[in-house]
Amino acid sequence: MVIKIIRYLPRTEENLVVIKQILRSVTSMGANSQEADGASSKKDFLHCFTTVRKEAKETEFWLKLIVELNLKAQVSGRKLIEECRQIIAIVSKIISNTRN
Repeated sequence: MVIKIIRYLPRTEENLVVIKQILRSVTSMGANSQEADGASSKKDFLHCFTTVRKEAKETEFWLKLIVELNLKAQVSGRKLIEECRQIIAIVSKIISNTRN
């Protein structure tokens, strides 16, 4: 889980920026996914999952930075990057299937 990995990052100036951004993007993914569950229309559902996909792509970017900046986070960071890519693929399929 992303939140667990950032707990152990050194509080350098660079990491603090990344931590703030990744917390925002990863929590937005979860919130929008939950919002989609209660969507009142197909359009609303698609909007929520489109936001989830955008936030997942942003989260992947921040995870890559964490891996680059922190040697101790490389193994768990790479696993999270792969999970993020899987989420992007799943959400993209949900969006595609809903549109068709």
